[in-house]
Amino acid sequence: MHKIDNEQFGQFLLQLRREKALTQRELAERLYVSDKAVSKWERGLSLPDIALLQPLAGELGVTVTELLSGQRLPRDQSLPMRDVEALVGGALHLTAEEQARQRKHRQMWGGRYVLAALALALEVFFLRNVIPIFADSAVMLWFPSLFGAGFGVYFIFLAKEKLPSFYDQYKINFYSDGILRMNVAGVHFNNRNWPHILRAARTWCCAAMAGWVPVFALLWLGMERLRFPEMAAGLVLLFLSLAAILGGLFLPVYVLGRKYE
Repeated sequence: MHKIDNEQFGQFLLQLRREKALTQRELAERLYVSDKAVSKWERGLSLPDIALLQPLAGELGVTVTELLSGQRLPRDQSLPMRDVEALVGGALHLTAEEQARQRKHRQMWGGRYVLAALALALEVFFLRNVIPIFADSAVMLWFPSLFGAGFGVYFIFLAKEKLPSFYDQYKINFYSDGILRMNVAGVHFNNRNWPHILRAARTWCCAAMAGWVPVFALLWLGMERLRFPEMAAGLVLLFLSLAAILGGLFLPVYVLGRKYE
């Protein structure tokens, strides 16, 4: 019974790529993946998504069966059907493993979201009941944290871990999924930069929930101690609240989107 050997697959892929005089980057560009993905395949650390097997085999001039078995087959010889089914089944199994890793990764971020939400609840309780003055500054005090909590529900629990293939095929500078719309001039969303964007957005959401209220409190108390005029203090805090949202979330999306595009 034939099974997919990651190391043999990687060595065969490396051999075929060199025969075609392609660099990892050139092969990656033809498949709309990152050169790091190709490097992992060749080192036997992972296998391509099953949807990439046919285009990958086509680029390298072999059949999918030869690619998965890690060897060229004589033209007058073919694998028994049960062995072909085993190879394809192995590829499907590995895809299922990738899905399991994605679920585990989402659960990890879900746990962080819950901890950040608990921290925010404790901060709200403390500030509203121990330091009453904060009960009157609801908009600037809670808005970045609530903004992070709302976006966190989407980015952590609902956002796709992988974009549809047409994002890799065409230069698309907007992302649309349900109620979320992102249109970032100069950034083309694809599966090379999306994992980095997603990680940055998740990090910001958790940080905004757990960290903004204490920062706000320290700034407020500091300006009170320095006897800032109330209006000036309010404008400073409003500016910082907007900067925490726009700079903390949208700036990383732009920078990482351009960097890993």
